[in-house]
Amino acid sequence: MIAVRRSLSQLILAFFGLTLEVAPQSRVNLFSQIHEIVFHGKGGYDYYTIYNMPIWLRKFTFHKIEKWYSDESEAINKTNQGNSTQVVSADGKINVPEFAAASKQYKQNKQPTYSTKALRK
Repeated sequence: MIAVRRSLSQLILAFFGLTLEVAPQSRVNLFSQIHEIVFHGKGGYDYYTIYNMPIWLRKFTFHKIEKWYSDESEAINKTNQGNSTQVVSADGKINVPEFAAASKQYKQNKQPTYSTKALRK
């Protein structure tokens, strides 16, 4: 004879929450989100503040930071799209005219804007 345990509720589980299959991934998601906010928040947030932050506010903050960095990335890609020059080709050979043009700004002999002599008293 097999004993069957019956739950008081109509559902299999007697509670609404995490199951053994879902809990590990939920923890990874939570800690990843906290890490992203702390790391990309540029020092504006610490771990304990974000961990104790209400879920709706943490999600809002995460999405704002994510939007900021995606907009910044798009702007950088837009400006670099027309300015790219290939100094080194895909096979590793140097494109001499492009290299000469790119390094021209570093070859100019400019007088330094600083003094190397110590001040005399």
